[in-house]
Amino acid sequence: MRTLYQFPLSHFCEKARWLLDYKELEYTAHNLMPGVHRAFAQLKTGQNKLPILRDGEQWIADSTQIALYLDEQYPEHALLRADADLRQQALEINELSVELGRHVRRWALSHVLKENEESLDILIGEKGYLRQFEKYSKPLIKALVSKGYQLDSDRVEHSKEAMQGIIEELNGRLIQHGCRYLVGDRLGLADIAVCSMLAPILEIAGTPWEKEHSDNLSEDFKAYKAYLTDLPLGQYVLRIYQTERNSRVDWRGV
Repeated sequence: MRTLYQFPLSHFCEKARWLLDYKELEYTAHNLMPGVHRAFAQLKTGQNKLPILRDGEQWIADSTQIALYLDEQYPEHALLRADADLRQQALEINELSVELGRHVRRWALSHVLKENEESLDILIGEKGYLRQFEKYSKPLIKALVSKGYQLDSDRVEHSKEAMQGIIEELNGRLIQHGCRYLVGDRLGLADIAVCSMLAPILEIAGTPWEKEHSDNLSEDFKAYKAYLTDLPLGQYVLRIYQTERNSRVDWRGV
């Protein structure tokens, strides 16, 4: 049985879940505690980040490496095209999405943890030892996340500027390609990568970032969400999630 070690709120883990779902592969999503996860990740993969996929005896870290591994081991429903030019375009956009994701993570987390304590409920899961000792785990996780992702105001502002530049570039690429997919004529790695990275801002239904009420969000967050929603890129992300995101496993994990 395959196991994806994850944080439910991580958009990089959402990307990995989507990759596995797209390949129609069975797996279990297993939650790790932020901060404490580093020792586990280092032991199993020699690095300290999630997501990590265990497939039999194989341990694969990093969402991009997971994508490449899945295409090699399970070629049906290919994420990358055989055509060399299309493959290179998809890999370039994927790399842009990785940089985008780092900045989205810092900017979005700074707002979410400041405005909405309910996000900590997602981080600790619905059951397990983190939930049993939530009185202690919630403040610990908040402190670990704030320190680990450097959520100070200067870095958050820098991330917003960098995020803006990448979004403008991706929006231009999408328009140039006709606004249906980013590469080629069907869903692939580029689309999954970009959509996953922008889902936290758009608060898409059926994802960890879905909100029933947005009253407690900052005006800055609301304004940027509205800006992104009005772009062709934002409309594309919403459409791809609605028509192409077929989840097979609950993102909340166990």
